[in-house]
Amino acid sequence: MVIKILAIGDIANVIRTMSKYLKKSEIHVINFPRENSGEFTSIGDVEEFKTWKVMDQVKKINEIKNKYDLCITTGTGERIAYLCDLNYVPIYLGRDIDAPRFVKNSTEEWNEEPLHKLNFLERYFYKKSFNNAVLHVAGLFVYKHLKKYSKNPVNNARVIVDKEIFNEDIKPITREKTKFIFFSPNRIEKFKGTDILWNALQYCKTDFEILQVNWFGETQNEEKLFKKNILKNIPKQVTLIPMIKYTEMARYYNFADAVIGNLFIGNHEIVALEGVLCKKPVISYTDPNTKIVVDGNEIKSPFLPTSKNPKEVAKIIDMIVSSPEKRNNLFKKEYDFVTEVTDPVKCAEWWDDLFEDLVKKHKSIRKNSSALRVKLRMTSFLIANRLYLRKIKKLILNSDYQKTGQTLYDNLPQKTS
Repeated sequence: MVIKILAIGDIANVIRTMSKYLKKSEIHVINFPRENSGEFTSIGDVEEFKTWKVMDQVKKINEIKNKYDLCITTGTGERIAYLCDLNYVPIYLGRDIDAPRFVKNSTEEWNEEPLHKLNFLERYFYKKSFNNAVLHVAGLFVYKHLKKYSKNPVNNARVIVDKEIFNEDIKPITREKTKFIFFSPNRIEKFKGTDILWNALQYCKTDFEILQVNWFGETQNEEKLFKKNILKNIPKQVTLIPMIKYTEMARYYNFADAVIGNLFIGNHEIVALEGVLCKKPVISYTDPNTKIVVDGNEIKSPFLPTSKNPKEVAKIIDMIVSSPEKRNNLFKKEYDFVTEVTDPVKCAEWWDDLFEDLVKKHKSIRKNSSALRVKLRMTSFLIANRLYLRKIKKLILNSDYQKTGQTLYDNLPQKTS
């Protein structure tokens, strides 16, 4: 019997890719509407909610939930699963647990400005939706944050990358190449270490060009100020290029001679995995204290540098450019590592086994809470949301708002009503 899984949300297309390799399970993904950068990062062959309205999303899930045995979520899919009273497993892939919505004025470690400014009722709602999950799954740097809050965290650093999209046989872009080329597809922001990279470039002694995607994180005033300041001094080695559709990324990897990944968080991200699978060496900062756990075993990352010091980063860049032998030796180590952590068969087996175990414990996707309790969840969500929108309205009408330029965070009216 095939286990049927409903997925609500799919950050970085990870669940879609996973579904291609499962043997005991089938996953149906419902993603949130694509907009802004989502038009570039989504593949687009999965079902999407027709609107951002939570009530409409809940209605849609309630109409189809009985077809499935279990639910998995990413991002704000967790709140939809909670409102629909499902047995669900949140998967944390990025920045959705380091500054959780249920913590007052939650702030990410690299910023001073809170990522979320939610009222008490909103924080209470998100805490309940977090606690109501069957268990929580994360890996790499995300797990250290998850285990602060979860009583049942599961550590798994395996991430499947779609090798039909990312491989060395994809035709590269057509562009003149007169020197060594790095491809840097990450957003330009502190979290990605752009300032570290650009500071390092002044110490580099070799000649090269970096194709940097012109893409910024602009959620907060602090991020907007970072953008304004960093664009004042673009290094001579950096060429800004337009945003690229996800399905075209491999063409840029294959054109470049090497890839620059995350230079801040201390472990590889999907960009590093994609680059290596396209047979390119990748520069990505590795924090020796970050544990990478695969199938219960800790393995060591080969990615360099092991320091965020700009001078040390510059040394690695120069080594990659100037020494084919050292560059190839680094790549071989990275390739062995990446083929292990992205192994689609092993990754799919891990998830198949987890789903099988959970379905044995939870006989239905329905949690079977009382109808009154489920109704109260929606009522509390809507009340909290209305209070928040009322606060926003007052800010807009207040002249001080125009002076301070205070950021409007998530939960805009068209996305939450």
